[in-house]
Amino acid sequence: CADSTKLRTPMRRKPDPEQRRLELCDAAITLLAEEGIKGLSHRKVDRAAGVPDGTTSFNFRTLAALVHAVAARVAALDLEELTKATADSPAAGDGDKLGVSGLARLIMRSSTGPPLIRSRARLELVLQSHRDVILAEAFRDSGELFLALHRDVVLRLQPSGVEIEPARIDEHAYVLQTFIGGLMSAIAYGDSTIESAEQLDGIMSAIVSGLSSRR
Repeated sequence: CADSTKLRTPMRRKPDPEQRRLELCDAAITLLAEEGIKGLSHRKVDRAAGVPDGTTSFNFRTLAALVHAVAARVAALDLEELTKATADSPAAGDGDKLGVSGLARLIMRSSTGPPLIRSRARLELVLQSHRDVILAEAFRDSGELFLALHRDVVLRLQPSGVEIEPARIDEHAYVLQTFIGGLMSAIAYGDSTIESAEQLDGIMSAIVSGLSSRR
């Protein structure tokens, strides 16, 4: 019995299907950032992820299915980071003690590393969304959630004691989100005009303050 026990080998664990799909999506995000949508293929994702040929096509039967999954992955990662950034922002109504917002720090982090890669991939996906109803819907849903998070930032940046109507909050949040979207596109293409979270926070505060002063 003892000898037979020594001959036993540990059972190899099968890779978790959901985790494997996420890893493939992450590899595809990098490919999108580097080569664009035309450079994306099942075989290239296999090689980028370091998995056997056919793995990506097994998990995503068509290229469209792969692109849709990648879009969902990008949206989920974006939402996760933006939610954390909003939660980290100082409370509203603190006047000069408001400090640097979590959103400003998040945007500046998008200028390097994986966030920058994701920004470039996102641009590719957004361009495709004009021709793909499913892709457009995925970004539309995440866009609504992002707008709600920007709405919270607008509330946090309101001067102490200032009351603002809900309709104007939504308007200000839309303006701020449009500015942030354009800034992130510029950063993805290499723009470095804004050099710090403090500088960006001052610009966002000025935008919100200017909108709030309109009658």
